[in-house]
Amino acid sequence: MHSSEGQNGVLTPVLEFLRQYPPFNQMEASDLEFLAKRLRLIFYPRGELITSPEAGPAQSFHIIKQGRVHAELAPVRQDNTEKLMDLGPGECFPVGALLSRRPVRAVYQAAEDTFCFELDYDDFHKLLKLSNPFNSACTLRLANLLDQAHRQVQSQASQGLGNDTSLNIRLAERIRRAPITCTVHTSLREVLHTMDREHVGSMIVVDEAHRPIGVFTLHDLLNRVTLPERSLDDSIETVMSPNPITLTPAAFAFEAAMLMAYHGFHHVCVVDQGKLVGVISERDLFSLQRVGLVNLSRAIHRAQDIDKLARFGRDIHLLIGQMIAQGVRVEQITQIITLLNDHVTRRAIEICMAEHPDTGIEFSWLAFGSEGRAEQTLKTDQDNGILFSVPDGQSADAVRAKLLPLALRINQALDQCGFPLCTGNIMASNPECCLSFDEWRQRFARWIDQGTPEHLLKSSIFFDFRVLMGPAEPADSLRAWLLDKTAKNSRFRRQMAANAMGFRPPLGFLGDFRVATKGAHRNTLDLKLNGVTPIVDAARIIALSAGVQETNTTERLRRAVSLEVLNEEDVAAWIDSSQYIQMLRMRVHQQQALEGKPLSNHVNPDLLNDLDQRILKEAFRQVRKLQSRLATEYQL
Repeated sequence: MHSSEGQNGVLTPVLEFLRQYPPFNQMEASDLEFLAKRLRLIFYPRGELITSPEAGPAQSFHIIKQGRVHAELAPVRQDNTEKLMDLGPGECFPVGALLSRRPVRAVYQAAEDTFCFELDYDDFHKLLKLSNPFNSACTLRLANLLDQAHRQVQSQASQGLGNDTSLNIRLAERIRRAPITCTVHTSLREVLHTMDREHVGSMIVVDEAHRPIGVFTLHDLLNRVTLPERSLDDSIETVMSPNPITLTPAAFAFEAAMLMAYHGFHHVCVVDQGKLVGVISERDLFSLQRVGLVNLSRAIHRAQDIDKLARFGRDIHLLIGQMIAQGVRVEQITQIITLLNDHVTRRAIEICMAEHPDTGIEFSWLAFGSEGRAEQTLKTDQDNGILFSVPDGQSADAVRAKLLPLALRINQALDQCGFPLCTGNIMASNPECCLSFDEWRQRFARWIDQGTPEHLLKSSIFFDFRVLMGPAEPADSLRAWLLDKTAKNSRFRRQMAANAMGFRPPLGFLGDFRVATKGAHRNTLDLKLNGVTPIVDAARIIALSAGVQETNTTERLRRAVSLEVLNEEDVAAWIDSSQYIQMLRMRVHQQQALEGKPLSNHVNPDLLNDLDQRILKEAFRQVRKLQSRLATEYQL
């Protein structure tokens, strides 16, 4: 036997083992062989230390072949060691420390007799340069797994929808043809002939430098030409909409979709260095959808009564299903849900106010909880309130008495539109949620100063507030006061942190899922209570400590990075984890809706595929890591 054949024979079982697990199963054969030749197999008996922060900068890349390794953060107190993660065959560590050339942040110990393949630091970095799949998995890690899952979901959801349905591509890739343009002096007659000949629904008016200065659409033809009986010899300048909104070719299709839905128009000009290069229409973005985002937004705004408004709930569910199929990211989907829910809420308020006697009182309609954070899924109820001004010569009680009947009608209308009444009565029709500025401030101050369990629970809901309708200035002032108050009260924040520790990721000692053992949701996990809520709570506490004004969880975490409060690498993993759990919730909700079942946040992990199980476990580990940071900071 030749020596090369003998070497390959020795490598065969190593290669077979590696090919069972990502990212090794995606690597080129030559790169995988490079890795296999340089691995050494090390045995660690149960309880033996593998590496720790005291060992200095990480020296080796470990791949668990057999056994189990658990990682623990250094204890804050002797009676409290925080278990961070439990790793099994095929899993690797400590990637972040090797990439950053720093010590590990946890103590890694053999939980049972364990064999690890180990790769030297220098060979690890050589492999990063050789293999793109390995590099991507190491530098992105959780994000890489999420991309795999996302592609899998998109592939399954888009069956029957055809190709090219992504909203995550640049507008440059969506431009189908050169833009059809005219000058301000072109007559209406000529413009209409051109639109008919070119089969386009809009005409862009440009100046001498080919900069867009106006837009004319078929909708404008009816409202600005036909009905007013204008002469077709008039110039286009007299009927065009000036100053069209533009985006660059590098902008994403999703950005164009959100702009269209928010403003209610169907076209966006694409401009490169001021010059018009294309026009993107709603049809370009949603040609395969049965429900269009812009048309749905417009229909909501045009609804004349609550009965008609309530009919759009099914369309919103259908649209979200289509968005998943089009590859829209979770963060974007929650923005779309929030946008549409905001439209429905505002229109419901307008209809109710038109039906109700004028109170003469200026007020702001507040959204709390997930709606206040702009993080709604298809399963949502009402969490709202009113912040009102007290006119001179009147009392807060007198103003409240005028507003409560209107608030009750609005809450009932929203219930009819698919937003169930809050079982905890956190609604504007509750006198305790319909308050003046001074009353809201007194209420928040009492919660912060006293910090009872009830106060902590209410704080986790009410402190995430956002104005949906009415003046924003009073709410902005209230938020500024609240951030100043909580930043100065570390005792209250510590109480909130301790309270947040009550919702733990459902991982058992061996790293397996810990499911409910009895009740209606037996053998399931609660994705909201044990997955999303701990991240939301931690981000809120960090925001209150750092004076972050944002209410959205992702924006809070990113803002904390910019303030150098949090590490960018950690935050990226926490955001990825949060968005994966949210995506899984939406998939569960979609399936429940299709089957005609009530929506819930419970999922049986045994029904998930291997990739989803792996990502969910890693996401829960990241939640543990975030909670460990809180425990360390607040000495819990």
